Amino acid sequence: MYSFYSSNELKPKGWLLQQLKIQAAGLSGNLDKVWRDVRDSGWLGGDAESWERFPYWLDGFIPLAYLLEDEDMISRAKYYVSRMVALQRPDGWICPCSDEQIPKYDTWVIFLVTKVLLGYYECSRDESIVKVIYDILKNYYTLLSSGKISLFGWGKARWFECFIALDFLYERYHEQWMADLAKILQEQGTDYRKLVDRWKRPMNDWRYETHIVNMAMMLKTEAVTHNMLNGEYKGSAEYFYDILYRYNGTPVGIFTGDECLSGLSPIQGTELCSVVDEMYSIEKLFAVTGDYKWAERLELIAFNALPATISDDMWTHQYDQMSNQIACIRFPGRSLFRTNNSEAHIFGLEPSYGCCTANFHQGWPKFALSAFMKDRDKIISVIPVPSALDDEGINIELVTDYPFKNTLKYIIRTDKDFKFVVRIPSFAENITVNGNKTEKSPEITFDLNAGDNTEIIISFDVLPYFENRPYGLKTVKCGSLVFSLPIEYEKKMREYVSNNVERKFPYCDYEYIPKSTWNFGFADGRLKVNRKEITDIPFSSSAPPVTVTVKMAEIEWGLEDGFETVCAKIPECTDPIGEEREMQLYPYGCAKLRVTEIPFVNIK
Repeated sequence: MYSFYSSNELKPKGWLLQQLKIQAAGLSGNLDKVWRDVRDSGWLGGDAESWERFPYWLDGFIPLAYLLEDEDMISRAKYYVSRMVALQRPDGWICPCSDEQIPKYDTWVIFLVTKVLLGYYECSRDESIVKVIYDILKNYYTLLSSGKISLFGWGKARWFECFIALDFLYERYHEQWMADLAKILQEQGTDYRKLVDRWKRPMNDWRYETHIVNMAMMLKTEAVTHNMLNGEYKGSAEYFYDILYRYNGTPVGIFTGDECLSGLSPIQGTELCSVVDEMYSIEKLFAVTGDYKWAERLELIAFNALPATISDDMWTHQYDQMSNQIACIRFPGRSLFRTNNSEAHIFGLEPSYGCCTANFHQGWPKFALSAFMKDRDKIISVIPVPSALDDEGINIELVTDYPFKNTLKYIIRTDKDFKFVVRIPSFAENITVNGNKTEKSPEITFDLNAGDNTEIIISFDVLPYFENRPYGLKTVKCGSLVFSLPIEYEKKMREYVSNNVERKFPYCDYEYIPKSTWNFGFADGRLKVNRKEITDIPFSSSAPPVTVTVKMAEIEWGLEDGFETVCAKIPECTDPIGEEREMQLYPYGCAKLRVTEIPFVNIK
């Protein structure tokens, strides 16, 4: 079992550092200045939203501030946490509601706020926060065990989230009430093992047990609870993941859910909250299992789904992203999505609903904190992104442009002996270590000794290929990058005020209106990778750092019945209607309008 490093020990470098700087300069670093639900939150004594949105934002803002060592952001994080803690009652209750409201207050937010406070403790090492978490959960146990409250709604669906902080306390204090609370949560919480059949046939109704964010969170249930409930991890996540992916999977490792599970159609959406929460679940799953397939799944989501659904400047985002997304224009009539509204796919401040506005900030910072992990005298390079590690006399810097290029340069200085493990992606070919070819292996281990001052350079090739998708469609992949046919577009900006929420540049709403032809099929199986330098925007929608060239031809694809801005789920005809031409495919994360699941043309 691996443990995570803190933001004081592990720092981003290179393109990853630049991505976090963009995030801090965008909505993540400024939401408390422009959005009333954070600025005037009930958690701060204000009169705005008093449930999940403020702690959701802090969950990403805090590690972002400390990773960047941004003094202003750190100061604001400390201020907001101290304001929250100052409002905690003597009995431990911290949520902003009256005594009369407590029985009807959905306590999923207890799990969220204790997770946030634990994250703040890990960044700040403020020991006083441990008592705050202790008092919150002791009070929560008292209320649950006495029958004054019980789990319902989101709390019932997300009961396992409480174990993130509860397990931390149990490791420290090992008190009986903690074990008893764990059992109560399990008894009152949803048992997802009984619900898998509901994931196989998506319905057009809203249910907790098929809600996409609950599905993303649920994957880590056994990983975070096994220590307190049964002591053994038995691998339920793999079973759940296989069912979800078989019936609802996308090319970029996420599941469709707009807002509940939506099947295999490339024109169904996926809610942004589920993207970052699936990433967090997978990070936890790798730490517990050490199974490399989880690391590769994490890369797939982080390098594709996450940047695809947030604008280049990270001031706006979608609620729902689509694999085949030819326009981001409000639907004039009924919504295409199963349970989301007609604006869920536009880029804006809070399209459809504000949960993603508050929650998407955790994605990149927590991913950055997953680059290296440790287990006693072993350090592992989990996700080979540019980073620097300082672990009490062991200094490791990873210089790389991965996943855009495939050379990893580790600069290591150590005052102690340790074992260093580098995970090698399963798709790596022709692997060399310091210029010497080595056999293909899932990992390479180095035994380093005190006083060593060394460089390790690992290089490998990654070959592009076509992956089969449902309905006879194909997707182009190269390593952890998925490629799409990009569609040129123009932005239509809309500034307005609704429900006392101001949308004003740069955090206004945008529709993305297509300007180029999108109805193409693959005409040739030859793929050529073109690598360029990374710009100031790593996942730039105009200057991607890598492209794939392929021959394509226009086809009569058609539109989805009843819609003018949605391509048909399955192309109407794959006969070519034009000459073959060379086209450039962009990384999925760079192509805001795109076609990703594409047929081969019918060659007669």
